[in-house]
Amino acid sequence: MKTLPRIGFSLQTPSLVRLFAVPGSLTVIKRNMAQQNVKLALIDLSGTLHVDDQPTEGAVDALKRLRSHGVKVKFVTNTTKESVGSLFDRLRKIGFELAREEIYGSLAAAAEYVRKNNLNPFYLLTDDARTDMPPNDATRPTDSVVVGLAPERFCYEYLNEAFRVLRQTKDVQLVAIHEGRYYKAKDGIALGPGCFVKGLEYSTGVPAVCIGKPNEYFFRSALPEDVAVEECVMIGDDPTDDCLGAMRIGMKGYLVETGKYQPDMFTKANRPAVSGIFANFGEVVQHIISNNQ
Repeated sequence: MKTLPRIGFSLQTPSLVRLFAVPGSLTVIKRNMAQQNVKLALIDLSGTLHVDDQPTEGAVDALKRLRSHGVKVKFVTNTTKESVGSLFDRLRKIGFELAREEIYGSLAAAAEYVRKNNLNPFYLLTDDARTDMPPNDATRPTDSVVVGLAPERFCYEYLNEAFRVLRQTKDVQLVAIHEGRYYKAKDGIALGPGCFVKGLEYSTGVPAVCIGKPNEYFFRSALPEDVAVEECVMIGDDPTDDCLGAMRIGMKGYLVETGKYQPDMFTKANRPAVSGIFANFGEVVQHIISNNQ
């Protein structure tokens, strides 16, 4: 397991959160220092605003309240089971007010990567997610494998086909839309695509290119030019992919307990060294509003 480097912030001005990450021990030490106003909130979706077809507690109204206080929002997600159109329709159906253009997902980022690199992949994706990706070219050989969350594709037949593509030539790419270990489903914690990506890496010797969170490029590309990283926060249910990933480029990372993060698996001594841990999205919104001047 890769250990986190030692990091620290020591400022003389009031109000930041002072963080220390020591191998084997992650702690949060809150300092009474003043915070910079938040102009933009990057918000995870599954596990943060909703779980399947149910909004998390108070999330619909909290999102409206955040917008009403002048904070811009963008929804950043590693969701790869469904297309952006299907995800947008689901969110609207369960009560959220948003524009389709406000959703920035790793699926769209992966599609752009495939286009830019002129790849002709074998896709381990759901049929719905596949509609967001470039079409295959039947006149060209398959030269890559793209993996997302596709439970019906994670069987020997499809994984073996992916293995054979990656073993056929040296000039191949394994593209992981993300490497999530697990996610929150309505019936509990569910296995993510990460273990299948790692299995293909192990069996073929081909290292994966990870597109989505916690990739630094993904976070930076989600920021508009008129917003500095210090004026942005990331809100999510994954301490590593959402919060620590965003914090590495200078954002604050706020963790919610409504998704995959399970607080009872941590002690006070080893809980994630994020900027703050909150019961739900509504509590994060209240914290942002209270601290904006």
